[in-house]
Amino acid sequence: MLEIHALPCRLAAAGRLQATVVASGNAIGPLLAEFHRLPLFAVGEATASRARAAGFTQVCSADGDANALAALVRRQAHPKAGPLLLATGRAQGHGLAASLRSLGFRVIRRAVYAADPVATLPEPALRSLAAGNVVAALFFSAETARHCVRLLRRAALHDAVNTVDALAIGRPCAVALQPLPWRRIRVADRPTQDAMLALLR
Repeated sequence: MLEIHALPCRLAAAGRLQATVVASGNAIGPLLAEFHRLPLFAVGEATASRARAAGFTQVCSADGDANALAALVRRQAHPKAGPLLLATGRAQGHGLAASLRSLGFRVIRRAVYAADPVATLPEPALRSLAAGNVVAALFFSAETARHCVRLLRRAALHDAVNTVDALAIGRPCAVALQPLPWRRIRVADRPTQDAMLALLR
């Protein structure tokens, strides 16, 4: 549903920072190697694994959502130990930054990537939906769910989802899917990749 690309931005010097905070794996790639030695707090295990694969050596996962991430930082960091770099997407991360600041942390928020909506559904998805071959669709954010609803309507495939299970990572995502007649909308027990995959069993 989205095309991800890095944004030019000016990052704080790693030596000034206490740690890096990321709420999406898309923020990992744009971070320079000098940040790899800093502690990194990740929203979930998928993001944490991506950070480790990129070379980060001190990675801790909140295994949850933005609230869980803020709670993790509160437990493992100290407001007086230096500022946090919150690497995020364009127009994202404001709520998390506010939560961390309310806990006394100095937060340097930088948009390091953009997630732009695609103009149309990928051709394989269009063909499979039209043929009735899709049994489930996974939605990892309310933003992608809303955009998918728009694209399905634009392609006149809104009725093609009545045999498809929509799997939502959270309640806001499920609400965004409600305008279409899915066979059913199921919500993950926790906002994690593992909980989403468990819905397929």
